Amino acid sequence: MRFFMLVVLLICSGCTHMAQDRWTGRDKAQHFLSSAFLSAAGNAYGERQNWSSGHSGSFGVLFSVSLGAAKEFYDSREGGSGWSWKDFSWDIAGAATGYALWNLSQ
Repeated sequence: MRFFMLVVLLICSGCTHMAQDRWTGRDKAQHFLSSAFLSAAGNAYGERQNWSSGHSGSFGVLFSVSLGAAKEFYDSREGGSGWSWKDFSWDIAGAATGYALWNLSQ
């Protein structure tokens, strides 16, 4: 149900325009690396709070992805560069990588 609500929210977000960008570029690397870092940092925060590893991992990934979505919402305003599904895809890939690397380091 939550996933369905998220999809509906994204589809009906009222974005003023979409970005016309490519799949590669400097900003895509920034999206990937920052999301990986935020995911690992969120996971570390959860562990410091003595949460279970599953709860910590979920928090880290959702923290990272939600910040990526917030950034895309900000970009979708009238004066922004536009919502980019490509940027958001790199955010999700980075969050998953950060989660995996954090767990491999433990």
